[in-house]
Amino acid sequence: MVITWSDVQKRRLKELDAAPEDQYVQFEKENERDKAFQQLEKKLIKRARFRLKELREIHRRPALCRLESALIETLTAEGFVQVTTPTIMSGSHLAKMTIDENHPLYSQVYWLDKDKCLRPMLAPHLYYVLKDLLRLWEKPVRIFEVGSCFRKESQGSQHSTEFTMLNLVEMGLPEKECRTRLEELTALVIKAAGLENYNLETEDSTVYGQTIDVRAGEHKIEVGSAAVGPHPLDHPWRITEAWVGIGFGLERLLMVRENSQNLARMGRSLAYLDGIRLNI
Repeated sequence: MVITWSDVQKRRLKELDAAPEDQYVQFEKENERDKAFQQLEKKLIKRARFRLKELREIHRRPALCRLESALIETLTAEGFVQVTTPTIMSGSHLAKMTIDENHPLYSQVYWLDKDKCLRPMLAPHLYYVLKDLLRLWEKPVRIFEVGSCFRKESQGSQHSTEFTMLNLVEMGLPEKECRTRLEELTALVIKAAGLENYNLETEDSTVYGQTIDVRAGEHKIEVGSAAVGPHPLDHPWRITEAWVGIGFGLERLLMVRENSQNLARMGRSLAYLDGIRLNI
């Protein structure tokens, strides 16, 4: 009879970010399997301790923070202005994005009371800021934000209830230039994140109707999503300019860059530090 890792062993190997080929191994006997597990666990713990040493003595900041800094530096050099908006969002702002009680995303929102929630996306607050900046600044107006978002998403290796988004918007472009600019900005962020292989795919969206998704890595994981305007969602904000907007998930960018299968390692955590499990 052929056997594989026990459920406890599988969880432990996933925690320690074992390579895919090490997570799916077959054995003939339990004692053979358990001996192999002890050896592999010891090897992975040694690697984890070395990475913690590197963090303490060299990097000093987790990869998520270093990625955020790299993206900020890249975008400000491109002429974008960083904005910071509240983490608490008004329900009326979500309603302007068509997210009401009948919308599929509504049940995923963390509501604090009947009209306040933890923001599930950055876009409504960026719309709010843009409607004034378009009046105050010459066009095009280029802004971005990096911050936490919260959704009651399905738990899994590629989902998290708290995640970090980068949203960038360039507004006031000639409409015919939007697609070209979208491709330029996507390439800019992908390069700053340390990725190479990616492609753009048109997808249906419950908010925007249709988006252009950014998929990267060997498994074509969605790391970002883009849209162009004018768009029907602009009307409640009284915006009529042509624009390009792209949102990237920082944890997903890291997951693809490090060829990991576990999104939880990449984000804010009490169990992991810079992707390293602490119970070693």
